[in-house]
Amino acid sequence: MERDNFEIRDQDGAGRIGELTVPRAGVTVETPALLPVVNPHMQTVEPSRLESEFGADILITNSYILYKSEDFRDEALDVGLHELLDFDGAIMTDSGSFQLAEYGEITVTTEEILRFQHDIGSDIGTPVDIPTPPDVDREQAEEELATTQERLEFAETVDVGDMLVNAPVQGSTYPDLREEAGRHAEDTSLDVFPVGAVVPLMNEYRYGDMVDVVAGAKRGLGADAPVHLFGAGHPMMFALAVAMGCDLFDSAAYALYARDGRYLTVRGTEQLDDLDYFPCSCPICANHTPEEIREEGERERERLLAEHNLHVTFEEIRTIKQAIRTGNLFELVENRARAHPAMLDGYRALGDHAAQLERTDPASKGAFFYLSGESAARPEVVRHHQRLSRLNPEGKVLLTEGNPSSRYDESWNVVPPFGPFPRALSETYPLTAEIPDRMDAAGYESAARGVARLVDENPETDFTLAHEGWPESALTLVPDAVRTVDLTTV
Repeated sequence: MERDNFEIRDQDGAGRIGELTVPRAGVTVETPALLPVVNPHMQTVEPSRLESEFGADILITNSYILYKSEDFRDEALDVGLHELLDFDGAIMTDSGSFQLAEYGEITVTTEEILRFQHDIGSDIGTPVDIPTPPDVDREQAEEELATTQERLEFAETVDVGDMLVNAPVQGSTYPDLREEAGRHAEDTSLDVFPVGAVVPLMNEYRYGDMVDVVAGAKRGLGADAPVHLFGAGHPMMFALAVAMGCDLFDSAAYALYARDGRYLTVRGTEQLDDLDYFPCSCPICANHTPEEIREEGERERERLLAEHNLHVTFEEIRTIKQAIRTGNLFELVENRARAHPAMLDGYRALGDHAAQLERTDPASKGAFFYLSGESAARPEVVRHHQRLSRLNPEGKVLLTEGNPSSRYDESWNVVPPFGPFPRALSETYPLTAEIPDRMDAAGYESAARGVARLVDENPETDFTLAHEGWPESALTLVPDAVRTVDLTTV
């Protein structure tokens, strides 16, 4: 379905800067966006300050907690969520599915909780889906997905006025079920599409599996579907998730980690007790030492840590947006991937879906930096290899890393990781890439696959490859019909 509540402004890979219109709140949320989780019973940082000091224009709270609360239910119904929380931006509410996943049952139906969310003034509500955990047997995943889909169809029939409604995408760790779930959700009239039940994957540092799950969901969803990665609150993995096409993130980590004395960074998590210096210049870190914060009382220490955690988390969102705007999101993802081996698994999984990402990746950007063997799997390389089928070299053709030769009908350049291209394209993106002098094997092998693709598309052409000491692993990928010359020995 075409959706008029989400508009994409800039794109890099599957990552995008978009505008999510939330009519009930009367606001437009720029994505990627962070939704701080607010528990009405335990507000570490007041929602009004989230808005005024941290720039939050959307947050999330749990409607089931309010529904069951003796302290807040009547007040929420009486004055509404915005006054209750003292927040002017958009408010999303969860339905109790988290409690269902944690405790096994909840005492509310989809209709009851959607109507309650509407009545308390939620701007984006959520039906009661079944958050199937990772690695369950397929039969369970299929049965619970069918229940979720029935509830999404029922949610379409509930009159909630101009409140937007989430359509969670489930399916456990079965990418084909996630794709099916995405396609089903896309066919509803619902508005925002959370990829659910991924918290256990992130808690276990299974970022490669997380990427596969998101990729499956994205294949089923339309290109203009706003995607929320439920429970993804650590800034370390935001760039990776954005590159896969996620637009919204909810974070309770800023408060939960602070409660445990944990300090967030984009490279991981530190214990306050282990820090002698703060590697950050946010207002908290600029005005306090670790020792000073350790000496504070429990509540004040928790508040200060939570505020730092928010600062670093919102800063990462801004960093990602700028990377999208300037076309170097993949370089940022690669930089973040070097923080942890599990993040590197996630980045390599991203490369497994390069053909999928290529469909939305801009054809031209500012620069391409080859930073590691993983760069050889980027969408730009996939696109170049695909477009070799459009070219028709004839006669005797030299593919060379060196100088052209008049002894051939045509002389083409060869540059790892792209492979061959006509010299006239040398100044076009991404063939202007910055590559290291000490290229790794993956770059040469990718170039060799480009040569093989060109040869396969032009079987009548006589090719010679003049290379500069390519490793055997690359040369074995070059078709036997191609003569090879090692320029380093000539």
